[in-house]
Amino acid sequence: MSLSAVNATTSSYESSNVKKASKVSDNKTNSSESKDTEAAVYEKSSSNTSKPSVYTKDDVTINKLKADAEKRTQQLRDLVEKLMLKQGQTFDDANMYQLLREGKVPVDEETAKKASEEISEDGYYGVTQTSDRLVSFAMALSGGDPDKADLMIESVKKGFEQATKAWGGELPGICKDTMDATIKKLEDWKNSKNQESDTTQNN
Repeated sequence: MSLSAVNATTSSYESSNVKKASKVSDNKTNSSESKDTEAAVYEKSSSNTSKPSVYTKDDVTINKLKADAEKRTQQLRDLVEKLMLKQGQTFDDANMYQLLREGKVPVDEETAKKASEEISEDGYYGVTQTSDRLVSFAMALSGGDPDKADLMIESVKKGFEQATKAWGGELPGICKDTMDATIKKLEDWKNSKNQESDTTQNN
């Protein structure tokens, strides 16, 4: 599933953050003179209203994930193109997806072994790592705001639909498993804020 599909439907969100500062006196008794200094300190509010958090889009993480995805995608395309051209096949997206869907791209033993490792549970294209990258991307886009989790979930679903359309048929089971794992992690992230709120109120 493409990270850009998530990026296409999302924008950054920011809220204001209020910080309080107070003056602190620092008395030194080494001489008969005393000096006052100012320092910024955080004071706990006497009310139950918590300070709003600041959520800023994490461009560094976003750019890193996008660059990595683009690099890996190009490597995969180059590999498939090499395999297809070796067999005298023409290379374009529609033809490539069709041959891959039908399992008609001849793969040598070494390539098959490497591919199996990549899509294994702990492989780069496996469910765990791929869902982790998608969640990291979603959190970076939202600036870490759990209130945007539902929007991120909808973006993941939309990305899955776009990938299915581009593939030209039902995606392999690993794709559905990855989407389900991603949504579960995003829901856990959203629920973590509610749990923190309950803990804060109980204290």
